[in-house]
Amino acid sequence: MINAKEIYYILLKAYGQPRWWSDDPFVVMLQSVLVQNTTWSSVEKTCAMFVNQLTPEYIEDLSTEELEQIIRPCGFYKAKARTIQALTAWYRKYHFDRQAVHEVPMPRLRKELLSIRGVGAETADVILVYAFYKASFIIDAYTRRFLFRLGYNFSDDTAIKHFFEKELPEDAQVYGWYHWLILEHCISVCKKTPKCDICFLNGDCRQKLPK
Repeated sequence: MINAKEIYYILLKAYGQPRWWSDDPFVVMLQSVLVQNTTWSSVEKTCAMFVNQLTPEYIEDLSTEELEQIIRPCGFYKAKARTIQALTAWYRKYHFDRQAVHEVPMPRLRKELLSIRGVGAETADVILVYAFYKASFIIDAYTRRFLFRLGYNFSDDTAIKHFFEKELPEDAQVYGWYHWLILEHCISVCKKTPKCDICFLNGDCRQKLPK
């Protein structure tokens, strides 16, 4: 079977260099919570309601009820509001300074993020990679399905992370790009009902549909 590095270059050749999540670390943090169990279009519509005030200082000044009303379109708004407020308070400890966060060792940051209610492994890794450029490979449902169809059978997400991280340089940019490439492929080709006939990984896939 092809390895993680080979998959990466195949996807990169097919789709080109992917975009980054956002250059604003707080936008990444907020959106990583909002996108849980909803669509990206709902996240974009909700963020537009903040106009030009999507900042930690603005979030701090909102009451819980005000924040809930703004993010209501994304669903689970009460739980998400609590998580966003907790993340903002966590970021406040670093004076809303990206560089101050970046200087902290990744394992400690990941542990701090996972201690926040509503922040699971996927959300923590998204924040680490896209907001603070820390190398911790992001595992989501698309990645699990993609690898399963290629014929891999991992025991858990830790094993999946090891699969990627052992083959790749410890580079947050590479991890972020790889995550977007898998996402792009799973949205456009390797869908719930896959388009195997147009997939450039067809020859390496164990789950391809018959023609």
